[in-house]
Amino acid sequence: MGRVIAVTNQKGGVGKTTTSVNLAASLVATRRRVLLLDIDPQGNATMGSGVDKYQLEASACDVLLGECGLADAVVRAEPAGYTLLPANADLTAAEVALMNMPNRERRLRSVLEPVLDDYDYILIDCPPSLNMLTVNALVASTGVMIPMQCEYYALEGLSALLDTVRQIHQTLNPQLRVEGVLRTMYDPRNKLATEVSDQLLSHMGDKVYRTIIPRNIRVAEAPSHGLPVLLYDKSSRGALSYLALAGEIIRRDAKDTPARPAESHGPAVTMEIQDGG
Repeated sequence: MGRVIAVTNQKGGVGKTTTSVNLAASLVATRRRVLLLDIDPQGNATMGSGVDKYQLEASACDVLLGECGLADAVVRAEPAGYTLLPANADLTAAEVALMNMPNRERRLRSVLEPVLDDYDYILIDCPPSLNMLTVNALVASTGVMIPMQCEYYALEGLSALLDTVRQIHQTLNPQLRVEGVLRTMYDPRNKLATEVSDQLLSHMGDKVYRTIIPRNIRVAEAPSHGLPVLLYDKSSRGALSYLALAGEIIRRDAKDTPARPAESHGPAVTMEIQDGG
């Protein structure tokens, strides 16, 4: 059964979508079957996967509102090799409509339950706010990945998010837990970043991923080409860091069941993946 991980942070600009897209591609490179769900009305994960959000025949909006099935809306993100549920601004209307629907918090969960065995990992790129779309993602997930920059307000925002996860765990999804906190856009020359990183390790311990995503120009450039950084510049520090993150996640996974043989899609990785830091 596939692991469902919500990639979320109530603060914007922390590398959430960048992490969703690049982690999806990196997991495919390790021969895992991956579904990436874009449930952010901005549709950045869709565009970053090389899919035009303005030309969608069906999207996450249609799936959440029950107007079409998941199989009718997903597309192949080539050449990265993962399956994508794309999104665009229509999701804003879907969020409003969900408020008046029965089982509104469990709409996404009911969509995913029939396909859990078809994937090793299902990643959900959430909007940068606690709205009904994010609640749907948390109810549908077993784990939460929290990308964050090591800056002044980061720990305060993290505390608020952890409270939200705790509430969802207690009321709607007892399986939900924090998968890990990921330090993104990290510059070790920045004294404040180092201090916040140390505080984060002190507060969260082994919930902090050993892998650190550095501030890297190739990671920033890749979305404009509709590619994960692994396909844009596979030798860049950013690409190697996301490969290391994929390896760390796989090793953390208690089940760690062998993936099915890949279908000759996506870039193969033959190197041994090491944790970045």
